[in-house]
Amino acid sequence: MKKLFRSYIDSFSGLRKEIWLLALITLINRAGTMVIPFLSLYLTKSQGFSFEQVGWILTFFGLGSVTGSFLGGRLTDVLGHYKTMAGSLIGSSVLFVLLQFPQGFWTFCLGIFLVMSIADIFRPAVFVAISAYSKPQNRTRSLTLIRLAINLGFSAGPALGGIIIATAGYSGLFWVDGITCLFAGMLLLKLLHPKRAVEEPEEEITNNTSAYQDKLYWIFIAALMLFGLVFIQYFSTVPLYYSEVHFMNELEIGLLLGLNGLIIFLFEMPLIKYLENKNLGSLNYVIIGAILTALSFLVLNLTGWIGILIVGMFLLTIGEMIAFPFSNSFALVRSQGKKRGSYMALYSIAFSVSHIFGHNSGMQLIDNFGYDFTWHTMMALTIVCILLLLLLKKFLIKETT
Repeated sequence: MKKLFRSYIDSFSGLRKEIWLLALITLINRAGTMVIPFLSLYLTKSQGFSFEQVGWILTFFGLGSVTGSFLGGRLTDVLGHYKTMAGSLIGSSVLFVLLQFPQGFWTFCLGIFLVMSIADIFRPAVFVAISAYSKPQNRTRSLTLIRLAINLGFSAGPALGGIIIATAGYSGLFWVDGITCLFAGMLLLKLLHPKRAVEEPEEEITNNTSAYQDKLYWIFIAALMLFGLVFIQYFSTVPLYYSEVHFMNELEIGLLLGLNGLIIFLFEMPLIKYLENKNLGSLNYVIIGAILTALSFLVLNLTGWIGILIVGMFLLTIGEMIAFPFSNSFALVRSQGKKRGSYMALYSIAFSVSHIFGHNSGMQLIDNFGYDFTWHTMMALTIVCILLLLLLKKFLIKETT
């Protein structure tokens, strides 16, 4: 046990102070964004929207996310990651509070679009910040630490969100979201001011090709879009499955979703360090993660036993733990010597596009064909994602030779 504990502590060693501060800010921000996992339940139970309407509202969620990711990449190139992140956090704090007031369908579509347009400006900027503050040899672990902060916040957020809904109603979530975003923004301004933070020397741009001209990178992005479309079902349609098929309440759903973040917090960093030492290549690890994610949907259709939900969440979590850090690492390595902002923006946009089509298509599939057919469809889409990654791997071998 002592050896295991020492190994766990060593997996965090060598990371710079700025990365730890960025992780703290991300943790506070992510713990507060507890509206998002409960959004589909809020729209159906509290606002009385139909599944079809919820699907379209979540499409505007994705459109706002794409807009924010694109703007985030452009603003990061012009203003730098520090100002871009601060503006996003402070702006979204106000909009999260205001999001509780729209009542009509189109008003809520506009509201969620504006919220995500400002909130997701943060995403490309934080990727560039990780690259700027971390040493090249520690970038994958630095990315993993930020993910740990996100998921630790996510493990606490839904659980607290369930308690807040049970005691203060859905309105309390919006206020907590706004206050925590504001607090995270103030910490960023205080702790990561350019005069205090030390950045790594910028890599010289030796190739003016942007991500939008990199054909092989587009194959990678297409695979990520499919993976993201499948992955987000666990935070939009799957909670409805928990509620309608297994009759779980908001608190129980929040605790099950929180299990995802808790497992990641405990095991992801040692796992990533172990896999890095194996050195199988980033794409191979992304493929393994996608396979585990496909299996997480397969098991949901195997039995009506409620314990299978924990098995599915466990498989998804391990797949996520492997796929996301190494996909991000691949994007950073691919952008070396090129316009990094465009690569990180396109990486973020891949998951934003997933929000545009994923929530809506999931809702429509459930409404028309039921949950079992929907989970089989998600598994099939993950298989297509894996095939694209295998094709990319073949092209990359040709490129290097």
